[in-house]
Amino acid sequence: MIAEEPLHAAAGRQHVRGGARIGGPSRACAWPNCDACGEYRAPRSRNSLREYQWLCLEHVREFNRNWDFFQGMNSDEIEAMRRDDVTWSRPTWPPGLNTADLRLKDPFELLHAHGFTRHRPEPPKRPPTTAQSHARTLGLEPGFTVSELKTRYKSLAKQHHPDLHGGDRHQEERLKEINAAYTWLLAHPGER
Repeated sequence: MIAEEPLHAAAGRQHVRGGARIGGPSRACAWPNCDACGEYRAPRSRNSLREYQWLCLEHVREFNRNWDFFQGMNSDEIEAMRRDDVTWSRPTWPPGLNTADLRLKDPFELLHAHGFTRHRPEPPKRPPTTAQSHARTLGLEPGFTVSELKTRYKSLAKQHHPDLHGGDRHQEERLKEINAAYTWLLAHPGER
Protein backbone atom coordinates (compact mmCIF):
# COMPACT_ATOMS: atom_id res chain seq x y z
CA MET A 1 0.00 0.00 0.00
CA ILE A 2 1.37 3.43 -0.89
CA ALA A 3 0.91 6.20 1.67
CA GLU A 4 -0.63 9.40 0.39
CA GLU A 5 0.00 12.00 3.12
CA PRO A 6 2.63 14.72 2.77
CA LEU A 7 5.66 14.44 5.05
CA HIS A 8 6.66 17.19 7.46
CA ALA A 9 9.19 19.68 6.18
CA ALA A 10 12.77 18.72 7.08
CA ALA A 11 15.77 21.07 6.99
CA GLY A 12 14.06 23.64 4.79
CA ARG A 13 13.00 21.17 2.11
CA GLN A 14 9.39 20.25 1.70
CA HIS A 15 8.77 16.67 0.67
CA VAL A 16 5.64 14.75 -0.11
CA ARG A 17 5.49 11.10 0.93
CA GLY A 18 6.72 9.24 -2.10
CA GLY A 19 9.69 11.48 -2.73
CA ALA A 20 8.44 14.34 -4.96
CA ARG A 21 9.52 17.83 -3.94
CA ILE A 22 6.99 20.58 -3.63
CA GLY A 23 8.10 23.42 -5.81
CA GLY A 24 10.78 21.26 -7.44
CA PRO A 25 10.79 19.66 -10.87
CA SER A 26 7.52 17.87 -11.46
CA ARG A 27 6.94 14.48 -13.02
CA ALA A 28 4.00 13.61 -15.18
CA CYS A 29 1.61 10.95 -13.92
CA ALA A 30 2.40 7.57 -15.49
CA TRP A 31 -1.33 6.69 -15.79
CA PRO A 32 -2.52 6.63 -19.41
CA ASN A 33 -4.18 9.87 -20.56
CA CYS A 34 -3.42 11.75 -17.31
CA ASP A 35 -1.75 15.17 -17.38
CA ALA A 36 -1.54 15.63 -13.57
CA CYS A 37 1.71 15.85 -11.63
CA GLY A 38 3.07 12.43 -10.52
CA GLU A 39 3.97 12.97 -6.86
CA TYR A 40 3.51 9.46 -5.48
CA ARG A 41 5.59 6.47 -6.32
CA ALA A 42 4.23 2.97 -6.89
CA PRO A 43 6.14 -0.22 -7.80
CA ARG A 44 6.15 -1.14 -11.46
CA SER A 45 5.56 -4.85 -10.80
CA ARG A 46 5.86 -7.63 -8.24
CA ASN A 47 9.27 -8.63 -9.65
CA SER A 48 10.75 -5.13 -9.55
CA LEU A 49 9.55 -3.57 -6.31
CA ARG A 50 12.40 -1.02 -6.25
CA GLU A 51 11.59 0.36 -9.70
CA TYR A 52 8.88 2.98 -9.44
CA GLN A 53 6.33 4.73 -11.54
CA TRP A 54 5.09 8.13 -10.44
CA LEU A 55 1.34 8.69 -10.12
CA CYS A 56 -0.97 11.52 -9.13
CA LEU A 57 -3.05 11.26 -5.95
CA GLU A 58 -6.18 10.03 -7.73
CA HIS A 59 -4.36 7.32 -9.65
CA VAL A 60 -2.16 6.15 -6.76
CA ARG A 61 -5.39 5.56 -4.82
CA GLU A 62 -6.75 3.57 -7.76
CA PHE A 63 -3.44 1.65 -7.94
CA ASN A 64 -3.66 0.82 -4.21
CA ARG A 65 -7.24 -0.44 -4.55
CA ASN A 66 -6.29 -2.78 -7.40
CA TRP A 67 -2.81 -3.88 -6.20
CA ASP A 68 -2.60 -7.62 -5.52
CA PHE A 69 0.93 -8.85 -4.98
CA PHE A 70 -0.04 -12.50 -5.45
CA GLN A 71 -2.17 -12.01 -8.56
CA GLY A 72 -1.48 -14.74 -11.12
CA MET A 73 0.33 -17.04 -8.64
CA ASN A 74 -0.95 -20.49 -7.70
CA SER A 75 -0.95 -21.79 -4.11
CA ASP A 76 2.36 -23.67 -4.57
CA GLU A 77 4.12 -20.52 -5.77
CA ILE A 78 2.67 -18.51 -2.87
CA GLU A 79 3.82 -21.17 -0.37
CA ALA A 80 7.32 -21.26 -1.93
CA MET A 81 7.57 -17.46 -1.63
CA ARG A 82 6.36 -17.59 1.98
CA ARG A 83 9.00 -20.21 2.86
CA ASP A 84 11.68 -18.20 1.08
CA ASP A 85 10.72 -15.09 3.07
CA VAL A 86 11.33 -16.93 6.35
CA THR A 87 15.09 -16.92 5.60
CA TRP A 88 15.06 -13.50 3.88
CA SER A 89 15.70 -15.18 0.52
CA ARG A 90 19.12 -16.45 1.63
CA PRO A 91 20.30 -20.05 1.24
CA THR A 92 20.40 -22.25 4.32
CA TRP A 93 22.44 -25.35 5.19
CA PRO A 94 22.03 -28.09 7.78
CA PRO A 95 23.32 -27.25 11.28
CA GLY A 96 26.98 -28.05 11.87
CA LEU A 97 27.97 -27.66 8.23
CA ASN A 98 30.76 -25.16 7.66
CA THR A 99 29.31 -22.89 4.97
CA ALA A 100 32.71 -21.37 4.21
CA ASP A 101 33.83 -24.80 2.98
CA LEU A 102 30.91 -24.88 0.56
CA ARG A 103 31.88 -21.58 -1.05
CA LEU A 104 35.60 -22.31 -1.16
CA LYS A 105 36.77 -23.98 -4.36
CA ASP A 106 40.36 -25.23 -4.36
CA PRO A 107 40.74 -27.71 -7.24
CA PHE A 108 44.55 -27.68 -7.11
CA GLU A 109 44.74 -28.08 -3.29
CA LEU A 110 46.83 -24.91 -2.99
CA LEU A 111 45.21 -23.86 0.28
CA HIS A 112 45.56 -27.37 1.69
CA ALA A 113 49.31 -27.20 1.09
CA HIS A 114 49.45 -24.09 3.30
CA GLY A 115 47.58 -25.57 6.23
CA PHE A 116 43.97 -24.79 5.29
CA THR A 117 41.66 -27.76 5.46
CA ARG A 118 38.23 -28.39 4.01
CA HIS A 119 37.00 -30.03 7.18
CA ARG A 120 36.10 -28.28 10.37
CA PRO A 121 38.69 -28.96 13.07
CA GLU A 122 37.62 -31.05 16.05
CA PRO A 123 36.46 -28.90 18.93
CA PRO A 124 38.86 -28.91 21.87
CA LYS A 125 38.11 -31.61 24.40
CA ARG A 126 37.06 -30.60 27.87
CA PRO A 127 39.66 -30.94 30.55
CA PRO A 128 38.97 -33.81 32.92
CA THR A 129 37.13 -33.08 36.15
CA THR A 130 38.94 -33.38 39.47
CA ALA A 131 37.26 -36.74 40.12
CA GLN A 132 38.27 -38.04 36.68
CA SER A 133 41.90 -36.96 37.06
CA HIS A 134 42.15 -38.52 40.54
CA ALA A 135 40.53 -41.74 39.31
CA ARG A 136 43.00 -41.78 36.41
CA THR A 137 45.88 -41.33 38.91
CA LEU A 138 44.73 -44.48 40.69
CA GLY A 139 43.97 -46.30 37.42
CA LEU A 140 40.23 -46.67 38.13
CA GLU A 141 37.38 -46.61 35.62
CA PRO A 142 34.28 -44.44 36.29
CA GLY A 143 31.65 -46.05 38.47
CA PHE A 144 34.09 -47.74 40.90
CA THR A 145 33.01 -48.70 44.42
CA VAL A 146 34.61 -47.78 47.75
CA SER A 147 35.99 -51.30 48.14
CA GLU A 148 37.60 -51.13 44.68
CA LEU A 149 39.07 -47.72 45.62
CA LYS A 150 40.59 -49.07 48.86
CA THR A 151 41.95 -52.21 47.18
CA ARG A 152 43.55 -50.19 44.38
CA TYR A 153 45.04 -47.69 46.87
CA LYS A 154 46.63 -50.42 48.98
CA SER A 155 48.23 -52.11 45.99
CA LEU A 156 49.60 -48.81 44.57
CA ALA A 157 50.87 -47.68 48.01
CA LYS A 158 52.84 -50.94 48.39
CA GLN A 159 54.12 -50.74 44.81
CA HIS A 160 55.38 -47.13 45.03
CA HIS A 161 56.53 -46.95 48.67
CA PRO A 162 59.97 -45.24 48.79
CA ASP A 163 61.33 -47.79 51.33
CA LEU A 164 61.05 -50.51 48.68
CA HIS A 165 62.98 -48.38 46.19
CA GLY A 166 65.80 -47.17 48.39
CA GLY A 167 64.39 -43.68 49.05
CA ASP A 168 63.79 -42.85 45.35
CA ARG A 169 62.39 -39.26 45.17
CA HIS A 170 60.35 -40.08 42.07
CA GLN A 171 58.55 -42.92 43.85
CA GLU A 172 57.97 -40.67 46.87
CA GLU A 173 56.31 -38.01 44.66
CA ARG A 174 54.18 -40.67 43.00
CA LEU A 175 53.03 -41.92 46.41
CA LYS A 176 52.07 -38.35 47.38
CA GLU A 177 49.90 -38.11 44.24
CA ILE A 178 48.26 -41.47 45.07
CA ASN A 179 47.58 -40.37 48.68
CA ALA A 180 46.07 -37.05 47.55
CA ALA A 181 43.83 -38.78 44.98
CA TYR A 182 42.67 -41.42 47.48
CA THR A 183 41.91 -38.81 50.16
CA TRP A 184 39.96 -36.60 47.74
CA LEU A 185 37.91 -39.49 46.32
CA LEU A 186 37.00 -40.71 49.82
CA ALA A 187 35.96 -37.20 50.87
CA HIS A 188 33.73 -36.66 47.78
CA PRO A 189 31.61 -39.81 47.35
CA GLY A 190 29.01 -38.06 45.16
CA GLU A 191 31.55 -37.23 42.43
CA ARG A 192 32.93 -40.71 41.89
